Amino acid sequence: MNQLLKILQSKTKIRFQDCDPFNHLNNGSYINYFMNHREDVLIEHYDIDIYKMAKQQGKSWVSSSNQIAYLKPAFLMEIVVLESQLIRFTESELHVEMRMYNEDKSHLKAIIWCGFVHFNLLKQKRDIHTEDLMQLFENINNPVSAFTFEERLTQMKPNLIKNS
Repeated sequence: MNQLLKILQSKTKIRFQDCDPFNHLNNGSYINYFMNHREDVLIEHYDIDIYKMAKQQGKSWVSSSNQIAYLKPAFLMEIVVLESQLIRFTESELHVEMRMYNEDKSHLKAIIWCGFVHFNLLKQKRDIHTEDLMQLFENINNPVSAFTFEERLTQMKPNLIKNS
């Protein structure tokens, strides 16, 4: 079995319909870009298609929380790099950190921590992960040393200042 990547990356272009009148990515649209990135890289790297899983097994994940910091604007038609990693998991929850950078990754534009609950769509309640999923999460988990989102932002500040 190939070594699974712990930090997943993709690139995308900021689109007109997602921008405000100042040609900046609208604050509400950042979450869409992050979620689309995560859905795509889960399929590509881990063969997890959350929609197929929901249809075939009646289980998937639902968002339970988001904490986001907007650090630098993303502009209309700009290519951005998105990264994500699993930073913590339990038998029924996942916690993922995602970051958005400019194309050469010299500027961090936004960071988000997302919580997801494994959910049984048929029973309409929280469910526990299978043993296969727990093994995958153990293999790809890439925790950060910060316990809180605010602490993580403080950790990232030297990189922001250095690259400003």
